[in-house]
Amino acid sequence: MKVTIKEEKCMGCGSCPSLVPDVFDFNDNGFAYAKVETVPTNLEEEVKEAIDMCPTGAIIEEKSE
Repeated sequence: MKVTIKEEKCMGCGSCPSLVPDVFDFNDNGFAYAKVETVPTNLEEEVKEAIDMCPTGAIIEEKSE
């Protein structure tokens, strides 16, 4: 599983870094970003929860080919 965050949609609310700090963090502009390229298998459920809880839909799960 891979995720990205559309910075232009992120409002910096902090829900994703608070839910999954091993995957998400804030950049210098105060917006969230995915700090890992591939989500560890043991964190996939938490990341899916973060995707569902994102108020702006900024977290995008990349479809694998």
